[in-house]
Amino acid sequence: MVTRRHATTRRHRAVAAVAVALLAGLVLAGCGSGAGDEGSAGTTGRRPTIVVTTGILGDLTGEVVGDLADVEVLLPPGADPHAFEPSASQVAELRDADLVIANGLGLEAGLVEVLDDLPAQGVPVLEIGPAVSPVAVGAHPHAGDDHADDEPAGDDHADGDDHADEAGGLDPHVWMDLDRMAAAATIVADAVATETGLDRAALTAGADAFAEAAYRADEEMQAALARGPDERRVLVTNHDSLGYFADRYGFEVVGTVVPGASTQAEPSAAGIAELADTIRARQVPAIFVETTDSTELARTLADEAGTDVEVVTLHTGSLGEPGSGAETYLTMMTSNAERIAGALTG
Repeated sequence: MVTRRHATTRRHRAVAAVAVALLAGLVLAGCGSGAGDEGSAGTTGRRPTIVVTTGILGDLTGEVVGDLADVEVLLPPGADPHAFEPSASQVAELRDADLVIANGLGLEAGLVEVLDDLPAQGVPVLEIGPAVSPVAVGAHPHAGDDHADDEPAGDDHADGDDHADEAGGLDPHVWMDLDRMAAAATIVADAVATETGLDRAALTAGADAFAEAAYRADEEMQAALARGPDERRVLVTNHDSLGYFADRYGFEVVGTVVPGASTQAEPSAAGIAELADTIRARQVPAIFVETTDSTELARTLADEAGTDVEVVTLHTGSLGEPGSGAETYLTMMTSNAERIAGALTG
């Protein structure tokens, strides 16, 4: 029997091995800043600057690089990555970076054109989402699928999901799976070493330490989420942001207030009424909303359902402010698990 820890370690290695092998051709764009170049930051003694779009990826990157480089995060805490628009000074910051790390897959919609233009200006860009085996929106396995724990993430979807077109594209919320983020740490270490000339062994050690911490957090989350009856392992969310989370921890997403994987879509009255029917039929106890978005629509849905439905906020698109309990990526994830477990178990 394969234990959860052994299965996730196997998945992490499988995802990381495939992604690192493909980095040069598929993920990193831009030339002239590699470790072998005379102008490499790592060979001039200058601390390189890595600009990261989201605080979640910024926290991961900071854990990997330690004090070897300066890590600057573009989006402030509480900003919705789907809706963020950069200022002129932030665009300049991106253009001055030694490496830019983004989520990709359309998450940073307001940054797509800027990110696409950076390689032509000699700034390499690493997009994490495409490198960690994303799946199509709406194509996540349902709770109880036999392969949810053991299948290596990436064997079936490394080149994109067959259902991506019909399901509306690939789901960008890859950070909601700790195993994918453990793999992402290895990918970041490799990219930083390649693009800046920094010590690869030190970066690898940072990635390994992050992965170990992620596995410990995963075990803590597994224990928290094991509470409660199976029939309550259902989720209603503000938008389709918890698909990877549901896959990993054996939940079923039975509906979203806003259709699709972006907070910028508009719900319909018919859609709200249908979801209210689902909430009543499935006896859903809570609606989960991102801290980066308004709870107004969720509260309207709860009123429409006419049942005792709690509206619970989660830190999903952004880290929290100091004192929130979600100041780092891993505390954000464990805090979310506790909130979900508490809301579903009553």
